[in-house]
Amino acid sequence: MTLVDAEIGESVLLLNYEHQPADTPFRSRHAIFVREAATDTTFAPGEIPAAFRARKFLSLRAFDAAGMMVDADLVPTAELAVAAPRLLADPKAAYLHAHYAGAGCYAARIDRA
Repeated sequence: MTLVDAEIGESVLLLNYEHQPADTPFRSRHAIFVREAATDTTFAPGEIPAAFRARKFLSLRAFDAAGMMVDADLVPTAELAVAAPRLLADPKAAYLHAHYAGAGCYAARIDRA
């Protein structure tokens, strides 16, 4: 995963990705774009990827360990550093999924540091 937007003219692949494989009603797959020249990127705890900062809003969905949704919020990206820890503070929340708010495309999984 890179979480870096493609440059104009850069080759990308449009794929279907199962980002929520849990055997629950929230099992989900959605379109993702993969840059042809992408290399895997890791982020430091609390670091906000540039692709997130370029959007006004993100949809955050909190899931328990079994893959059931326990909370969700539409957050201004400027408030992501506060919203993600708030959702993860719920002891039922095992991880978050971030989706781009407009098209709803899956963006990333957010785990506790």
